Amino acid sequence: MDRLKNTKSRKISEDHFTVIKENDVLIGEGNFTVIAGPCALENEKLAVETAKAVEKSGAKVFRCSLFKPRTSPYSYQGFGFNGVEILKSLRSETNLLLETEILTAEHLDALVNYVDILRIGSRNMDNYELLKLVGNTHKPIILKRNMSATLEEFLLAAEYILSVGNVKVILCERGIRTFETYTRNTLDILAVPSLKELTHLPVIVDPSHSSGKSSLVAAASKAAIAAGADGLLIEVHPDPINALSDGEQSINTVQFDVLMHDLTSLAKVMNKKMEPAVINTVN
Repeated sequence: MDRLKNTKSRKISEDHFTVIKENDVLIGEGNFTVIAGPCALENEKLAVETAKAVEKSGAKVFRCSLFKPRTSPYSYQGFGFNGVEILKSLRSETNLLLETEILTAEHLDALVNYVDILRIGSRNMDNYELLKLVGNTHKPIILKRNMSATLEEFLLAAEYILSVGNVKVILCERGIRTFETYTRNTLDILAVPSLKELTHLPVIVDPSHSSGKSSLVAAASKAAIAAGADGLLIEVHPDPINALSDGEQSINTVQFDVLMHDLTSLAKVMNKKMEPAVINTVN
């Protein structure tokens, strides 16, 4: 980790953590923030229905990607640019922050004014020019770890965002590729406390992509909060069996509600707040 000694992501002291405030939502140490929604938006009715359900259960941010990078070119790639109208409906129908994945500069130009949080997915962690572009928006950026990246490589990717003056970076552990085939990826749960030792940035976990199985999402989520994570990025769909994307790893809204009740209890044990609080923040 020698190359990280003088980087902006390096933690200055044991009590130096960045907490990001967007509207009344806090993401960072001492808080536990849940981002939930479908892998990719399919239509307006389903989006609004899902958003209202996860908001009622306690989620603070809605996952609402319009574009999805897929391994197969024949898989559902997302609703596309016309989905901006869906984002407008979500804004008017709920109080949730909106979070979306950005794949290209063109996507960024089209969506930046309609969402609150931008996400760089695992496949684009090494797209350094894109990292600088999203950084220049000065919006909160969720950066997902590449499936084969070391923690050092992960943090150096975050440096591309920090280097343009955007300190609102949220690191997301989403599992790494190993020899195991039962799960989609292997959740590197020790990455959470390790990143907490190395950096001041908030760390969240994606239990959906790391497990690839809806039956394992709850266990992975609870492991994440126990390990000290600052939040989750969960795939939730009202009808996972018929989802156009990643239905096998999505939980339904009823399962999500049960999970949120369990997480609320665990948050108290871990001294994590699941409600907005006024503390020292990055604005």
